[in-house]
Amino acid sequence: MVPAFVLAELRHIADSGDALRRARGRRGLDVLQKLQKELKNPISIDESDYPDTDEVDVKLLKLCRDHNGVVVTNDYNLNKVAGVSGIRVLNINDLANAVKPMLMAGEDMNVQIVREGKEPGQGVAYLDDGTMIVVENGRRFVGGMATVTVTTVLQTSAGRMIFTKLKSADEKAC
Repeated sequence: MVPAFVLAELRHIADSGDALRRARGRRGLDVLQKLQKELKNPISIDESDYPDTDEVDVKLLKLCRDHNGVVVTNDYNLNKVAGVSGIRVLNINDLANAVKPMLMAGEDMNVQIVREGKEPGQGVAYLDDGTMIVVENGRRFVGGMATVTVTTVLQTSAGRMIFTKLKSADEKAC
């Protein structure tokens, strides 16, 4: 079951002026559409609303409590609040981490660097699943593609972060 207010929030994010938010919103809608096509039990849209509450997360928790449901999320804070509130939670990151192949240090990949990182010189890219890739000295490639080598993979309940360095021109020639 997907609440109509969650669909409205996804649509709002997909219409964002920020390219990254827009891409995430569209991916969320695409995932829902794919699930709708592939599940034996189709997704139903619940029209329940809580007009006294503006925040989508609070509405979702109220709906789960009212229906004795389970929150399925990759939102770290929603996961924690639901757990503290006594609502059962399936953390999608935990599920994904259990089934996805691990990247190993030394592996190469091509990424599109979309923005600057927090530290000087860093660039940031993302995998299709939203996993953040931090590229050491990748700032000069913002807006373009780069070949990187994995140095570290950090895996937590909040998701996975991949730390990389640029593959040198000498290594590319080999």
